[in-house]
Amino acid sequence: MLSVLNVIAPVFILIGLGYLAVRIKFYPRAGVGGLIAYVNNFATPCLLFRAMIDVDFSSAFNPAIIGPFYAGAISVLALGAIGAARVFKRRPGEAVAVGFSAMFTNTVLVGIPIMQRAYGDEAMPIVYSIIGLHAPLLMTIGMFVMELARRDGGKVSTALFQGLRKSLANPILIGIALGLLANLFGLELSGVADEVTLLLAGTVMPVALFGLGGALNEYKLGETWAQALMTSSMQLIIHPAIAWLIMVPILGVDPHIARYGVLLAAMPAGINVYIFATYYNRAMDVAANTILLSTVLSVFTITGWLLLLGA
Repeated sequence: MLSVLNVIAPVFILIGLGYLAVRIKFYPRAGVGGLIAYVNNFATPCLLFRAMIDVDFSSAFNPAIIGPFYAGAISVLALGAIGAARVFKRRPGEAVAVGFSAMFTNTVLVGIPIMQRAYGDEAMPIVYSIIGLHAPLLMTIGMFVMELARRDGGKVSTALFQGLRKSLANPILIGIALGLLANLFGLELSGVADEVTLLLAGTVMPVALFGLGGALNEYKLGETWAQALMTSSMQLIIHPAIAWLIMVPILGVDPHIARYGVLLAAMPAGINVYIFATYYNRAMDVAANTILLSTVLSVFTITGWLLLLGA
């Protein structure tokens, strides 16, 4: 138990510091967006760029881990949408947005620090291989399903094109692609390029967590707390449970390796759930509440998964 606390305590203390600093006005609320933009557009791309240069593809791209992770994500998208439509009587487009809130996890701002502290460098190649597909794959799936579901939607082809365009312009994906190219051609970092990218990569954990904490001041639980509790539960419990079930009992993956994908699946909601909801102007209240509630509850659920999986 002490080892688990040593993993999660610094992460959530930094989130708490960010929240408190903005709450008591020690840090300007207007500056939070800049912190998150810095992490997503500069620091994390450098981290992933460096990781891809050195990654061993034979161990990193493991379909028996990547496949179940995304099978679990798509499953909770469907379950969340069905629950929103049947239980909470949401319209089709709103139901998809609720399902997306259950599907899209925070693999970068929370996932990378937790995985690094829990399992060290040996877990990171698999983590990075999942992150590389995360935004482009899930955003495209979400847009595709939304255009099929909403009654006033446009062409499906337009949604797919927009999803692809957004993915190709994503700095995180660009960092991964450049790192993969460098790996393919056997290039190595040296000199100033090595030092600069190393310095930027080293800022991911503290800045990301502090910024995330500050951002939580923007979200408040409202009338949709029950829906947010449903999506948070699917994200924090059902998604990793499905991933584990497929990986270990069905595919026979070594539990010590499978836990990398399972724990990453147990992360709270990412900021993209709110971006997706605002893009389509649907279920924004549920998206905002899911970010807040899942982040708070993840203190306890991540602790539970670490105890079950072995820290």
